[in-house]
Amino acid sequence: MFDWLIIGGGIHGTYLSLYLTRRKRLSIEQVRVLDPHPQPLALWQHFTANTGMSYLRSPHAHNLHYDPFSLITFTRTRDGQPLADFIPPYGRPSLELFNTHSQRLIERYDLDALRLLGRAQGLERLAEGWRVQTDADAIEARNVILAFSNTERPFWPEWAKTAQAEGADIHHLFDPAYRRSTPSGKTLVVGGGITAAQVATALSLEAPGNITLLMRHEPRVHQFDSDLGWITHQHLDSFYQDTDYARRRQLIRTARHRGSMPPDVIDELEKAVQHGLLEQRIDEVSRLQVQPEGDSPKLHFTLTSGNTLQADQIILATGFEISRPGGAWLDTAINNYGLPVAADGFPIVDHHLCWSPGLFVSGSLAELEIGPVARNFIGVKLAAERIGALI
Repeated sequence: MFDWLIIGGGIHGTYLSLYLTRRKRLSIEQVRVLDPHPQPLALWQHFTANTGMSYLRSPHAHNLHYDPFSLITFTRTRDGQPLADFIPPYGRPSLELFNTHSQRLIERYDLDALRLLGRAQGLERLAEGWRVQTDADAIEARNVILAFSNTERPFWPEWAKTAQAEGADIHHLFDPAYRRSTPSGKTLVVGGGITAAQVATALSLEAPGNITLLMRHEPRVHQFDSDLGWITHQHLDSFYQDTDYARRRQLIRTARHRGSMPPDVIDELEKAVQHGLLEQRIDEVSRLQVQPEGDSPKLHFTLTSGNTLQADQIILATGFEISRPGGAWLDTAINNYGLPVAADGFPIVDHHLCWSPGLFVSGSLAELEIGPVARNFIGVKLAAERIGALI
């Protein structure tokens, strides 16, 4: 039996594994990370490559190490100095720098050795911990941290599901099986936030004049996806004082700048539009006709404005499903053990993010306690400190 099992090996799971083994000095024999992907941060690297991201939205202090200056320190080494690349404000690092620094941490602290390949399918309470059933075997641990999200559940609009069923060349940027390549025809990118803007801009450089970005609203410009006050007493005091979880959920919804992008991303998008590299439309799909034409069906769109457009392929940048992650197996555990949940199905946990003795949460599962930043880099740092205070 392990002391700690982390379910989920993305940003949150990888950070927590480093935090427990280095900051809290647990031996590597005591900690394991269960993940369906063999390498740490596999989906992070896949999705960021698909988007064409160049720089992170988060500042350099939000890196995989509990030391906020770890990434800066790396840029002063022989290996890191050539990669030192930041943009204002807040010293946001390039994706290449962040990924290289992350990989060095994984190698230096032997985080690969902590990983177990598999997918959680069940949760059973034991006398001294929990048994996690996977698609391969069962794993027992005294403490379990649920650190997964909906990163394998991209959001598909209904019209897009219909189009896919009718044979349209349509992909979601956050489909783990999709790998973006240079488009061969007219391409419609659908989405209103930072991801849509980044991929449309990147594609416009590869296939100038062949890219259209369809957004439901004008660009919403925000430096971060929630105000900095949500990591300080400025907003959190009133959040914690409100014990009504429905109101907490509403505060989270209001605080998040969904479908937004920082100024540098909108600047690059506007330059691409001004230079004729891509077309930007503020509209929505009302109807889509898929007309067979050889091996590549033609896509004819009617928009809510009454205007029309045509494309050969569609790339969705519409984010992830907003429902509670975990699905049926977590529903079963909630019912079997009376795990407390709010009306929206998300966990009600204590200050230490404990859902039940030996069962903890991080990421979106912790947002009713951590607040709007729970899913982000700073969210896992806050989660680690709260859980770590018990060790």
